Amino acid sequence: MTEILQRAGNWTFDGGTVRVVPGHHKSVHRLRRLLGEVVVPLEAVSGIAYEPGRRAGRLRLRLRHGADPLLQAAGGRLPDAADPYSLEVEPDRAGVAEYFADELRNALLLEQVPVAEPCDRYLLPGPPVPLTVQGTDGTASFDGDLVRIDWNWVAEGSKSSAGPRTLALHELAGVEWSPAVGLENGFLRFRPKGSHAVLKPDHDPNCLVLWGVRQAKDVSSVLLAAAVTARLPHPSVPASAPALPSSGGPRPETGADSGSGSGSGKEPGFEGADHDALLRRLRELGELHREGVLTEEEFTAAKQAVLSRF
Repeated sequence: MTEILQRAGNWTFDGGTVRVVPGHHKSVHRLRRLLGEVVVPLEAVSGIAYEPGRRAGRLRLRLRHGADPLLQAAGGRLPDAADPYSLEVEPDRAGVAEYFADELRNALLLEQVPVAEPCDRYLLPGPPVPLTVQGTDGTASFDGDLVRIDWNWVAEGSKSSAGPRTLALHELAGVEWSPAVGLENGFLRFRPKGSHAVLKPDHDPNCLVLWGVRQAKDVSSVLLAAAVTARLPHPSVPASAPALPSSGGPRPETGADSGSGSGSGKEPGFEGADHDALLRRLRELGELHREGVLTEEEFTAAKQAVLSRF
């Protein structure tokens, strides 16, 4: 077991899964606290990097495209503080962060995870439901089957005149989330199937406005977008395919074999005991190299000798 414990959160890696647990310090972003513990199967990982900094470094876990409905819904717009796969590392823990990254890279190599290939299904579940989001002109809720938007007095007449808006999951083609940035408003838009006129968020009856002044730092609305995304067909699935059941996408197993499905790239006849022994040997070699017992050339040669046994 490899772990790094920080004020911002704890990451552990057991060879098959990475567990991301947010910290309890008041500086931890609200989105991460609401999201809670995230269990990432190894097959969902595309890489990891440690970025040193003057005051603090940052450990970044990269996931394969299409593995996580949260990242799919966020579209790369989450700030570092809210990103569950970004961990601030204190300067005196830089060595631990680098060791954690090395261990994960070795496991990706040993398991032959197709890190460059996009996923054809979600490998992480979406946020649990029901969920409710407070916007500027109303409130949106999702119970796993139905999206409901209730308007308030701020809503434009073109929205509120028709009363609350309800959309069943099977009626949706997708959901769009754009965070509020500075004084610029964001929105949470639900896209029904079929052809529809593109309206501004203020006038779109399927769109909740997120006020820029008040909600610029609160990106928790992305959780509702992710919950809907997880229950819609995966982006790799043809548009005509049915939506997933309301229980959400496939949930990763948390046992020892959680990172090794049929697509893990193992050779026929692979034995678990051999894998464990080789993984332990790689860790031992890494430790000897870091302690200066092995030179760079000796470490490289020994590592290649271990990998050639697969």
